[in-house]
Amino acid sequence: MVLRLEQKQAIVAEVGAEARKAHSAVLVDFRGLAVVDMTELRAKARREGVYLRVVRNSLARRAVEGTDYECLNDALEGPTLLALSLDEPGSAARLMKTCADEYEALEVKALAIGGTLLAASEIDRVAELPTRPEALGLLMSVMLAPAAKLVRTLNEVPGKLVRTLAAVGEAKAAQTDAQAEDGVEKGTEDAQPVGDD
Repeated sequence: MVLRLEQKQAIVAEVGAEARKAHSAVLVDFRGLAVVDMTELRAKARREGVYLRVVRNSLARRAVEGTDYECLNDALEGPTLLALSLDEPGSAARLMKTCADEYEALEVKALAIGGTLLAASEIDRVAELPTRPEALGLLMSVMLAPAAKLVRTLNEVPGKLVRTLAAVGEAKAAQTDAQAEDGVEKGTEDAQPVGDD
């Protein structure tokens, strides 16, 4: 399909705007993917917060110019499907990893995060990045750890005092019991029999 200059400029502007907002990018070779499968892939991408676009390589190079994903230029060869993570850094990699397992026609060519080009083999590592709720949970646990430790430490002081007082009380009770037993034994030894004088 022949694109007019205005259409090319619109594509470059759209892809460039999305690339500036994206957290990561994945390039995929989609040769052999059926239209039905591509439609299903687009629906999954929308649900996951992933921008998905089939784009000509020359237009993609112009679109990513001046962004963190300019490093992908060398991988822009052959039919290219561009997936950009808009919500979470690992969402595009997770989607492409599961879809590459599901659709054999998809082949990951390269990916990038923060201006760093990664090999296609790194997709597993990027896909394992925590989701936003998981990352917030980790952050909150790290932030709460010092406060929780302080509370445990402060709680330990009265606990030690209670244990110490209990130990002293038990020791005094044992000492009192021992003295009482000694007094009973001493009293029986001092007593003399009455009546045989």
